[in-house]
Amino acid sequence: MKIDVLLGLQWGDEGKGKIVDVLAPKYDIVTRFQGGPNAGHTLKFNGKKYVLHTIPSGIFTDGAINIVGNGVVLDPGIFKAEIEQVKAENPDIYKCLKISRRANLILPTHRILDAANEAAKGKSKIGSTLKGIGPTYTDKISRNGLRIGDILMPDFRQKFDALTQRHLREIASLNYTDFDLETPTKEWFEGIEALKQFEFVDAEMLINEKIDSGKSVLAEGAQGTMLDIDFGSYPFVTSSNTICAGACTGMGVAPQKIGEVFGIFKAYCTRVGAGPFPTELFDETGEKIRTLGGEFGATTGRPRRTGWLDLVELKYSCMINGVTQLICTKGDVLNDFDTIKACIEYEIDGKRTMSMPFDSAEEAKPIYKEFKGWKTDISKATKESELPKELMDYIKFIEDFVKVPVKMVSVGPDRNATIVR
Repeated sequence: MKIDVLLGLQWGDEGKGKIVDVLAPKYDIVTRFQGGPNAGHTLKFNGKKYVLHTIPSGIFTDGAINIVGNGVVLDPGIFKAEIEQVKAENPDIYKCLKISRRANLILPTHRILDAANEAAKGKSKIGSTLKGIGPTYTDKISRNGLRIGDILMPDFRQKFDALTQRHLREIASLNYTDFDLETPTKEWFEGIEALKQFEFVDAEMLINEKIDSGKSVLAEGAQGTMLDIDFGSYPFVTSSNTICAGACTGMGVAPQKIGEVFGIFKAYCTRVGAGPFPTELFDETGEKIRTLGGEFGATTGRPRRTGWLDLVELKYSCMINGVTQLICTKGDVLNDFDTIKACIEYEIDGKRTMSMPFDSAEEAKPIYKEFKGWKTDISKATKESELPKELMDYIKFIEDFVKVPVKMVSVGPDRNATIVR
């Protein structure tokens, strides 16, 4: 068997949680391979809404094993709150959710250090979610981090205290004093006790054994390709590899074991936080997309920046990830537009190009192609033949441009509002 990978192709918030929820019944195992509580994957079914930050989105699928991979960073306090939300719907969570021993822990001081670093940057801040993600990955790379497996070691508290003191020295050097440590630390250790109720596993061994025995695996990515630490709009990126290759390092699987690569994109674009966004709209159209699409961060609640679809960026993302199937979401948000636009080239320094800018300071002016809007409510559609011609023309152009087929179209937030082509 092969591992199928599902990931976002833009700046995150593409609708990955819903699509994992739709696809999960076809798989024996669903695993998260990177990121942490900076990601919010939203699922809606049976009239209820769930936002998952660390737990894989297959947690509501009967019989599926869910694994938090080694590439994930985990905040015990946030994880505890997430457990409480999920177990009301899935009481078997303690049996079906397993956590890699190699996943790194986010400490309370990681979050404080995150805020201190952002404050020190002033106007050049990157728009961090302030969840401690960057400092945690920094400690991982510098070999100072605490891991899930350390929880059961006899010197765990000593390691925690030593790392906390290290962080406090860094925070003091940044002249940052606006924080409380006592309450977050108490909640953190309560989260540690909640974590102990789960099985800590050598996830790389478990996943490979399951693959070899014929079990199917779906790997769920967080954030989006353009937030990748190497290939995104650096430095306005996250601290992990959000691309398909990150599934290999974030789970411990070989590249030849990757099968289908599902790439999700919105029919338009959004972005949270600072950084380049060539097709961003600052007018009434942008505000209309934001309002109709409910474009507010699932994790931060911040209004998302909105803009037209960027096909230069999408083609780049498909190349980087080796996407085999595209999934288009939120086409229903554009139901009432007379004209739809998509960027097909950039103009940089007076020259047209299909290349992504190296430097985030480079100004890429979008060159647009216009499409006739479908002016139809597609949210009631249940099959491809019920979708308007104008939408299908738009999708056909996207397919021809990026050379990857659109195999699924989401027409609403609910898991049932999904059309497989």
